[in-house]
Amino acid sequence: MAGDPRAWISGDESAAAMLSRLQASRPALLVPPLHRVPLRTGNVVEIAGPSHSGKSQVLLEAAMHCILPKEWKGTHFGGLEKIVVYFDLDCRFDVLRLSNALRIRIMDSYGLACNALLEFKEGSHKDDSKDADICPFDDELFFACMRRFLYIRCYSTLEFLAALKTMHHQMLKEYEALGVKSHFLIIDSIGAYHWIDRSCQPSTLGDNRRKGLSLQCLTEAVVHEIRNLLRTHPMLVLATKATIFGVGTSSNDRQRTVGKHLLQDTIGSMTSTKETQQHQYHRTATDIGDKASPIYTSEWVLPQLNHLDKFVIRDDGIFMLP
Repeated sequence: MAGDPRAWISGDESAAAMLSRLQASRPALLVPPLHRVPLRTGNVVEIAGPSHSGKSQVLLEAAMHCILPKEWKGTHFGGLEKIVVYFDLDCRFDVLRLSNALRIRIMDSYGLACNALLEFKEGSHKDDSKDADICPFDDELFFACMRRFLYIRCYSTLEFLAALKTMHHQMLKEYEALGVKSHFLIIDSIGAYHWIDRSCQPSTLGDNRRKGLSLQCLTEAVVHEIRNLLRTHPMLVLATKATIFGVGTSSNDRQRTVGKHLLQDTIGSMTSTKETQQHQYHRTATDIGDKASPIYTSEWVLPQLNHLDKFVIRDDGIFMLP
């Protein structure tokens, strides 16, 4: 019987062989330094750290991994070929930075394929003058990737709320146009308007109608819209949050600092147990070790892995250090 579980149990494929087969057929969901925790759509990852600790670069790497294809015209890129929804709340995103990094990534992948082809031709002693332009830059691939990057810039919490309310129809239009679904919801940075909203708190003696603009009401409204969006469009959420801790902070102190005023705390108090399990939360903390020679660090604090990853940032991406 085709659905007989005994046939599956008696299979001759080992666990190691199964994992190897799945890794070969499915690209990784996230690239380093976010690769150590198994994640799926519906999860929320908070990337916390001080300014200039590599948080936005981590988001950029994840975005490029999502919009790049797994394979294009015989060249392997290892991407997901999905849409990224990128909310820029800090208003610091530089599209030229994404464009240059994406071009370098494409040229690097084509460069590996070209080197392999040239080595093969040298080994077979073939001489073909047409090979001079064998690896031109592929504008078609570049524009296809950029088309899958959906960028939204907001200047206030109210604009963020308005954008979230319209995202369902916008994502349906993108799906009809491109034929692929959205996979990442990226928010940089989730606490961008906290102090502005806090300073604009309505007076307790004022009009009760202004209570709708209180910090708690605004936060709950944002969480409500994100939850509604994830119900109709399941995505992996990546959100950065600036924290105040510096070099030399212990892991315990860092975990306590990251745990304050989290988006998770608000959603956790508003959702049922079933929804909380569906939208599982993870936290990772980034920092910079030495500003003279910028080596960045990343450490998972939820779940707590007790492992510190080190990486450097170059024009062509993030590179892990041993």
